Amino acid sequence: MELAHAWYPALFATGLVAGFVDAIAGGGGLLTVPVLLATGLPVSMALGTNKVQSSCGTALATAQYARSGLIDLKSTSKGIVATGIGAALGTYTVAHLQPDIIRPLVPVLLFGIAAYTWLRPDLGKVSHPARMNPAAFALGFGLALGFYDGFFGPGTGAFWALACVTMAGLDLLRATAFTKAMNLTSNLVSAAVFIGLSKVDWGIALTMAGGQVLGGTWGARSAVRGGFRFIRPLFLCMVILLAGRTAWQSWRG
Repeated sequence: MELAHAWYPALFATGLVAGFVDAIAGGGGLLTVPVLLATGLPVSMALGTNKVQSSCGTALATAQYARSGLIDLKSTSKGIVATGIGAALGTYTVAHLQPDIIRPLVPVLLFGIAAYTWLRPDLGKVSHPARMNPAAFALGFGLALGFYDGFFGPGTGAFWALACVTMAGLDLLRATAFTKAMNLTSNLVSAAVFIGLSKVDWGIALTMAGGQVLGGTWGARSAVRGGFRFIRPLFLCMVILLAGRTAWQSWRG
């Protein structure tokens, strides 16, 4: 697909901002998907291109969190495997069954997360004892949220973050780091499927990926420096925006 040269700076800038936001609170797709559709890409091509470019930012953000000592591969390995399996099943399922059956439920859940976070201002400020066995947490939430991300996707980061804080006992910074590792897993699986189906515009994907790499690294570093007080308001804002968007899409039909 041939694009006017004026598009490329806008695509790079969109990737940069989305990568920054995604590294901290998720929801970067709120920015990237509309821009990709505005270029004239078919929906399936826009979604495939989005998965490839966003995976680059998530990979750099995950690496930054790992370098900061916030990701322990041993404790996340079970979650990575379960999430990968779930994402593969979800991506396969969406090829045969449209996600409309769950679309109306998603904004309700997201508004619930926003309200719960708002009403508990210290949620995730400090760690606490886990409420689930780590292996059961990784297997259960990995399969469920991996499947959801492959099948539909919006809000996956918010669902992971809340699960990590409430069930695994992580503080919000470590929950964000764990979430990025899981997001990266499901994104890579979905991206591989789209690549196999030739549903990626590589010129656009690589342009946005350049911005994502910078934005993801910048966002993760900002989160590590700012901690809870920096992450919480951005997380809350992105959950509300995502809930509003999914509610509007559901209403529009």
